[in-house]
Amino acid sequence: MHSKTNKDTHLMNQHYFKFSALSIICFLLVSACSNLQDEKSGNPKLDKLKLQPGFKAEHLFSPSENDMGSWVSMAFDNKGRLITSDQYGTLYRMEIQPIGSKSLTPKIEKLKIQTDDPVADSVIQMGYAQGLLWAHNSLYVMINHRSNEDFETGSGLYRLQDKDNNDQFDSITLLKKLNGAGEHGPHSIILGPDGNSLYVIAGNHTDLPEMDAYRLPNVWQNDNLFPLQKDPRGHANDRGAPAGWIAKTDAEGKHWELISAGFRNPFDIAFNQQGDLFTYDSDMEWDIGMPWYRPTRICHVTSGSEFGWRTGDGKWSPAYPDNLPAVLNIGQGSPTGVMHGKSAKFPTVYKDALFAFDWSFGIIYAIHLKPEGASYAATKEEFASGIPLPLTDGVIGPDGAMYFMTGGRRLDSDLYRVYYDDANNSTGQSDYTAPKETEGRKIRVQLEQYHGEPKEGAVDFAWPYLSSDDRFIQYAARVAIEHQPVQSWKSKVFQEENPVALSEAVIALARHGDKSSRDAMLNALMKVNFNDLSELQRVGLLRAFEVTLYRFGLPGNSLKKKVSDYLAPHYPAGSDIINFSLAKTLAFLEAPETIEKTLTLLETEVSDDAASLTTNATDASDLILRNLQYGLDIAKTLSNTPPAQHTYYAMALSEIKTGWTPELRERYFSWFKKAFGYEAGNSYVGFINNARKTALTHVPEDKFDYYNELSGNDLLAESGNNLAGKFSPKGPGKRWNEKDVESLLSGGLGKRDFEQGKNMFIAASCATCHTMGGKGGSSGPDLTQLGTRFTPEDMLSSIIEPSKVISDQYASSILSLKDGSSAVGRIVDETDQGYKISQNPFAPDQIKEFPKDQVTKIDISTVSAMPPGMVNRLNPEELKDLIAYLIAGGNEDNAIYKE
Repeated sequence: MHSKTNKDTHLMNQHYFKFSALSIICFLLVSACSNLQDEKSGNPKLDKLKLQPGFKAEHLFSPSENDMGSWVSMAFDNKGRLITSDQYGTLYRMEIQPIGSKSLTPKIEKLKIQTDDPVADSVIQMGYAQGLLWAHNSLYVMINHRSNEDFETGSGLYRLQDKDNNDQFDSITLLKKLNGAGEHGPHSIILGPDGNSLYVIAGNHTDLPEMDAYRLPNVWQNDNLFPLQKDPRGHANDRGAPAGWIAKTDAEGKHWELISAGFRNPFDIAFNQQGDLFTYDSDMEWDIGMPWYRPTRICHVTSGSEFGWRTGDGKWSPAYPDNLPAVLNIGQGSPTGVMHGKSAKFPTVYKDALFAFDWSFGIIYAIHLKPEGASYAATKEEFASGIPLPLTDGVIGPDGAMYFMTGGRRLDSDLYRVYYDDANNSTGQSDYTAPKETEGRKIRVQLEQYHGEPKEGAVDFAWPYLSSDDRFIQYAARVAIEHQPVQSWKSKVFQEENPVALSEAVIALARHGDKSSRDAMLNALMKVNFNDLSELQRVGLLRAFEVTLYRFGLPGNSLKKKVSDYLAPHYPAGSDIINFSLAKTLAFLEAPETIEKTLTLLETEVSDDAASLTTNATDASDLILRNLQYGLDIAKTLSNTPPAQHTYYAMALSEIKTGWTPELRERYFSWFKKAFGYEAGNSYVGFINNARKTALTHVPEDKFDYYNELSGNDLLAESGNNLAGKFSPKGPGKRWNEKDVESLLSGGLGKRDFEQGKNMFIAASCATCHTMGGKGGSSGPDLTQLGTRFTPEDMLSSIIEPSKVISDQYASSILSLKDGSSAVGRIVDETDQGYKISQNPFAPDQIKEFPKDQVTKIDISTVSAMPPGMVNRLNPEELKDLIAYLIAGGNEDNAIYKE
């Protein structure tokens, strides 16, 4: 179907093309952006979309092109009108034209809220909303904003009503004031399955307000013996448990109940057909390549659930029994909207699917859920995608179509509608049968009835389920017991003989008991035969030791030695998760031989890299060219990944004060110099260096300089992880466009500052991919001779509009695959059997192969991989210095600096 066209294209790509200004300045690789529907529409906003077969899209409106800002939230009202909000502005209401209308332009009005309050202004602006919901004949608005002179309404949940029925809101009620704002502030609101309750979600920079009830008992702590290192770049360093949270309230906002916590920054939530709640939590991209990195993930939000986010390196393993695992790890990304397909007029395969939005990489995932025990198994499908497609929010409309928006962070914003072309009535909705409720779910729901006030019979009913093989039942049982008076179940802890139930019971007692029970708890745990346990059961037992020691501290020397002697023979073990738990616990206990054993692990080559511990490396490589602004960090990490196991062991040793010999210290501090040579997330070097500095506080004073040098102190200034912060522009910047080229350069460049130009080359990320004078990245063309070929106007124009002209020599391809997914990369070889593509600009030799019988279509990119806006942080003088530096080819002796 496509072999001749694409073979010709591939052969052409191997010939030499004359470089345009853009093709010299832009990155070596180019992200793909093409419409993989059958026909081009002529509208680039539609042509960039890739949809599943049978689906069609309509572009309805571009708010950013009509001075209406960048939209991030939406909801339909009871009259079928769409209400939206600008991230940094007001609310809008519009009448949407039916599917297939000749003119799709909606009728739009800016919402103004009339009030008779004599104290307030006659018109009050509402906006800055990251959550909108129409329910109870009201519009609920979740404002995410710190009040100021321009916009006095601060963060919180508001209810807007039209009490005089004139189709204009005239009443505003603040239901709950919230302390938090920004991208990790309060987010969405949805209606509960009962049709009455409201559920709200907030990121980890939103303080949890006082609740009337707590399904998750409010006894949370860090509960981690791993040496705490907060993010070296300062992110979330003042944020503690319970982190991001989900709460339930009533229509009037009078009674609030905490449902779940321990998230980083999920934006949205959705219920499925069975009334189970789900969210899509975010990762911390600066932690990529580190052992505590957690990919974006789909979480089944059960009653009283905890998902283990803690600041810095303190995040819990999903294997720990006192938090719940994800039903599906997605990978890198920026989660935004979540909705369920139960009301969509889509094929039946989507009736039980969640739709999860990724802002960074422009993908709508269909998450297909299958009941499994008390929870679900899940698989993901690329339902829709585009490059770029910064997805913000979505909703299934009254017509059964999917409506979604792009925008956020003041980016160009668009409103789309996706519907299934059901001319032959092929959706089969009448044949849909909802999944049957599993026995596991029935048990979990029964246990959740005890998540609240103490109830008679709760302990007797829940206790047997502490030993369940189902993580979700086991967890629900422990939380049910924790809601009962401690004295009603404390004695059962020490009578328990099942090791799984004992581990859960000890964790419950550690969370609700006191120090007087510590020694009995430790002795009870040591009665368990460690060798008889499965790996997951060992994790649970070790976790019980850890929480007990964290909450109540070290026991006396005799019991401390006894615990060490019980655990030490099992270290090292045959798995990373067991070794991690043993390393930090034995280090805390100051157990003999812990340093020697851990150093041996530190020096042992590992077969698994960091990606295999935290996310799928192959999936990650598929994302790189979809958005190089974010993808380059992934590319760097995958090109030279630090072994995550080694990072963990080195940091676990950092606070041990005793037991060191000169030989052990020599081995330990030598590792750090090697570690600084790896590439990982932006915080990697800082974390490693802070651990190094902590360890240096324990060396003899007369040896400090020696170990400081041995551990690579001299390498820190050269670390690429520190370059961006070191050379930040002074600004203020602006949103540069082509109209600015003439005015900026009309008077010439004048006398320029070489050092500032060099610094701006780094600050604008040019050095990430391009070489200048023999220094810089190697994934893009060498720019040293740029000034001999092009004018300053050509250079600046191509930097500002990188997609205006793209040489075929630098074009990437997008391969559409039979399973509905796509792959983006540069085709480096084609055989009769398949295609070989390179996806990582920092590791071009890493090749991925695709059989031809799995590829349905190939398109060539029309969008540059060089993101627009790379110089928007620069002020006019800084931008001129950058252009002069490019003209000079990085040579300070160039004539341009002699003027």
